[in-house]
Amino acid sequence: MFENQPKGLFALALANTGERFGDYTMLAVFALFLRANYGLSPAVAGTIYSAFLMLVYFFPLIGGALADKFGFGKMVTSGIIIMFLGYLLLSVPLGGDQLALIVMLGALLLIGFGTGLFKGNLQVMVGDLYNDPKYADKRDSGFSIFYMAINIGALFAPTAAVKIKEYAETALGYSSNDAYHFSFAVACASLILSIAIYYLFRSTFRHTEGSKKEAKAADAAPVEELSKEETKQRIVALCLVFAVVIFFWMAFHQNGLSLTYFADEFTAHTSTGVEAMAFDVWNLVLVIFIVYSLFSLFQSKTSKARVISAVVILVAAGLLVWKYYQQTGEVSFTAPIFQQFNPFYVVALTPVSMAIFGSLAAKGKEPSAPRKIAYGMIVAAVAYAVMMAFSFGLPMPQTQMVDGEPVAQHVADVTPNLLITIYLILTFGELLLSPMGISFVSKVAPPKYKGMMMGGWFVATAIGNQLVVVGGLLWGAVPLWVCWSVFMAVCLIAALFMFVMMKRLEKVC
Repeated sequence: MFENQPKGLFALALANTGERFGDYTMLAVFALFLRANYGLSPAVAGTIYSAFLMLVYFFPLIGGALADKFGFGKMVTSGIIIMFLGYLLLSVPLGGDQLALIVMLGALLLIGFGTGLFKGNLQVMVGDLYNDPKYADKRDSGFSIFYMAINIGALFAPTAAVKIKEYAETALGYSSNDAYHFSFAVACASLILSIAIYYLFRSTFRHTEGSKKEAKAADAAPVEELSKEETKQRIVALCLVFAVVIFFWMAFHQNGLSLTYFADEFTAHTSTGVEAMAFDVWNLVLVIFIVYSLFSLFQSKTSKARVISAVVILVAAGLLVWKYYQQTGEVSFTAPIFQQFNPFYVVALTPVSMAIFGSLAAKGKEPSAPRKIAYGMIVAAVAYAVMMAFSFGLPMPQTQMVDGEPVAQHVADVTPNLLITIYLILTFGELLLSPMGISFVSKVAPPKYKGMMMGGWFVATAIGNQLVVVGGLLWGAVPLWVCWSVFMAVCLIAALFMFVMMKRLEKVC
């Protein structure tokens, strides 16, 4: 998986890790910050949160168009600078008045536009590394490594957001609201690291920084000619997939909104035993080492590599046992920390997923990409069915006026294992849908419309992110089980639609 990859992959992946770490550090506390700092209702906070996510995935369309004219490298660098300015504005504690709110919205616009310049164009540069024939068969595994790098950054982000906020409160004496701004400052630091990595190792990927026109001229590859009918069939199939994935992202990205509200207001904030160990990110890292070392143990071709893998497993397992017995009393945590579980599961389960589908492919039984997407929608529906079942009998969300501002109240102590399990189920759905969807687009898109179709994937994601606001609108307006049933229903309906259209979708694969 890691062998014989182009050197530029690791540089670009690390640069992306830094940027994603900053983004997820912000998102871990952003919805709670909006409510605490500006006294916004769950619905209004959700509207801002979802609009920001929408912009992040809409602006790559503009970023790609600009890259056509000015080159990918220039857009990536410009994107980092613009994002830095946005995070810098968020880092300044201006209070909670109208001016502060306007500045915050301006900062979000800068971050969204900067991400649009950075996100898609960096992925194009990664793809262009594999235009060299000697790397062509490593493209899929290369993107898997790149995808894991995103989630490594996301894995540490919630812990960083919480710890820096706690430090600002306890050590520096800042108020709870002002302390949030220190979490946003972490994003500034991570972008400095990201641009430093980019330029230190630029020589390994400089050849991918040109514009799309230059890249096409360099490749000089003949364009596959399709009939008008076949082109139409492929575009229709892609549009059908886009329509479905909108609802997956609508449900999945509740992790930063309604599921975070649930973690804050309905989930116990203390734990003991094995469960408590899950809230230490370093314990999760040790588990990841064990998973990857187990794969290495059985797949390595040399006895030396197998011995090293066995030693890593024993050391990591030993450290986990030692840390378990070092625990004393209850472990406390806050709502944002739950967002570390999705990236943890992605990193830990990606090799498992690849092994399963690789085995099925060898037997000629691997499901098609559209079928995997449909299964992913069903898995997401299962997650919300579980949430619905556990929410029966829980009270409505409650707020209390404190100093003239509405403050959310903690009204129940549901076991943290519920959300830990929900994020596991949602991650299974993500692994079935997200990489498979991108693969389907790159494979099926008519050669003359590849850019437009990949842009369509981003737009579908953007629309789904905008619909995340539904979670904020339902929060406190209906019983909790009704809120979760809405997301369960849309996922099931989308899955049913996929199965109804499956013959048409698989026809173009």
